[in-house]
Amino acid sequence: MNQRVFDRVWTEVRSQYYDPDLHGVDWNAARRTWRPIALNAPDDRILYRAIGDMLDLLDDDHAGASPPAVARRQDTLRQRRAAIGVSLRPDPSGETWVIEQVRPGSPAAEAGIAEGWRLITGEGAPWTPEQDIAEGQAVTLALVDDEGVPRPLTLTPRMMDPTPAFVADRSRPGVLVLTVDGFEAGLGRWMGEQLAGLAPETDVVIDLRGNPGGRLMEADAVLSCFLPRDRLWAARTGRSGRRVELRTGGGCGDLAGPVGNEVAVLVDANSRSAAELTPAALQEARRAVVVGAPTAGAVLISQETRLPDGGRLSLSRADFVTSGGVRLEKRGVTPDLAAPLTLEDRRAGRDPGLEAAVAALAGTQAEAAMAVRPAPAL
Repeated sequence: MNQRVFDRVWTEVRSQYYDPDLHGVDWNAARRTWRPIALNAPDDRILYRAIGDMLDLLDDDHAGASPPAVARRQDTLRQRRAAIGVSLRPDPSGETWVIEQVRPGSPAAEAGIAEGWRLITGEGAPWTPEQDIAEGQAVTLALVDDEGVPRPLTLTPRMMDPTPAFVADRSRPGVLVLTVDGFEAGLGRWMGEQLAGLAPETDVVIDLRGNPGGRLMEADAVLSCFLPRDRLWAARTGRSGRRVELRTGGGCGDLAGPVGNEVAVLVDANSRSAAELTPAALQEARRAVVVGAPTAGAVLISQETRLPDGGRLSLSRADFVTSGGVRLEKRGVTPDLAAPLTLEDRRAGRDPGLEAAVAALAGTQAEAAMAVRPAPAL
């Protein structure tokens, strides 16, 4: 099985990657280096580490492989399932994962795990994300708190309802906050429902912080909520070199046309892919003020392939530039207004980014931010 998985990944890259030159990487040499390690891997952690190290040669954040356990959790993200209650982000070191969120009422929250702690996953770790979890079967986590103190904990996963992918908050007078966790199926229809009948004086804040991206057609649907139909917003170029223009298709639910409400978009360093190209298009069209921190710069158009063991390969199939010709890969989107959200802010329940977005739309900052340059800084 190790051989089948490795060879499938290697072949897919060689034949399907958007750059036929593979950024100058000697792919045959990569095979000679990493195939023996992969074939002798005793578990998924070692196997997928070898595959990941090989894919890293491409210097492409969209090129990655998820082991079967991770793929299964991704597939059941919006289903009731056994959970510990933490969201993890890989550390560049490759040996640890950062705790990004702790779900209230979860086993992790009840055990006192806090955002900013780290999960150690190196050699000998009792549990790593490459392993499944099951209801009632305890797992031991090798945790380190934000002061470097080891905090090993044993938790028992339990069944929990899924968190929604999209949330509308109308608690602020004159402001509609739309939080989007991912560009998943149904986003355009949902956003159209939230905007239908909205008073023209109501400001709209779209929160894309921590959003990993998703479906390109849903990004187009979101843009169609605010831009006219057939508006050029990007272009993509695949392996053949043929350029394809991306134009808004008018898929914002049942709305007959775009709304005219003032818009702000919140982004951060974990806004990726569709969650970057969407604010970039709105920024370039002078249709929204972008607030927060610079985005990840991971915007090549990718596609996923199921691997023989149930794992998943993500691979870039096309390059991407904005309608103004800006290549966002490795560059990201620079906000019009800087308002980073720190770990201290999150723990204290503060949200300076949201406050800055609301204030900008309520005053003159949004207009000033969009008018300060002849072209947006992307």
